[in-house]
Amino acid sequence: MAVRCQFENSNEVGVFSVLTNRYSLVSVGGSENFYSVFESELADHMPVIHTSIAGCRIIGRLCVGNKNGLLLPSSTSDQEMLHIRNALPDDIVVQRVEERLSALGNCISANDYVSLVHTDLDRETEEIVADVLGVEVFRHSIAGEALVGSFCTFTNQGGIVHPMTSIEHQDELSSLLQVPLVAGTVNRGSEVVGAGMVANDWIAFCGLDSTSTEISVIESIFKLRSSHQSSIVGDLRSSIIDSLAV
Repeated sequence: MAVRCQFENSNEVGVFSVLTNRYSLVSVGGSENFYSVFESELADHMPVIHTSIAGCRIIGRLCVGNKNGLLLPSSTSDQEMLHIRNALPDDIVVQRVEERLSALGNCISANDYVSLVHTDLDRETEEIVADVLGVEVFRHSIAGEALVGSFCTFTNQGGIVHPMTSIEHQDELSSLLQVPLVAGTVNRGSEVVGAGMVANDWIAFCGLDSTSTEISVIESIFKLRSSHQSSIVGDLRSSIIDSLAV
């Protein structure tokens, strides 16, 4: 299922939240609506943690995580790190990273098994990503954009990349990541798909402006539809094709 929501007046859901298969981080903000949307969908399955990072609300662009760990920038305060660590399950590793490119969420995109990183990321940071998140790391760009975390979102089920990504590039990325990929947009044509949405293996959150077509693509590529929904969509498609063929 894909859920539409908004942080105050912004559709950039991926800027103000982090979502994995085992926990979620949500930015502290003037409005509790955003937090309550996440909590109502996720509270039965995982901790939903209210936090800031380095005193900033743009937590989705500053940190990156998966089911194994969470990487925070070196500017994260001790108090923030302690709060996050206490709220997470004990086996999830939380680590600060000394990295020149400190907006880790913009520079790294990961699921539970593989990770794409900015081509200029430090070698030590690459090793920390592999170690803490337990993933295979690939240095790559997407459609000529070095900020892989901003221009793609992928889970263990599938992924969505910058709309200008060529078919050859999509095939190459798909074989690296071992998940199906599609080029697309969120929030009524925004190409920054990483900043515009968050997703895990069973739910996605995107901005209120996302069109029904975008939602449909998201639910399809991330395999978020129930089998019942999928069969209804299949039947509808068949009946439309039949009516056109007559």
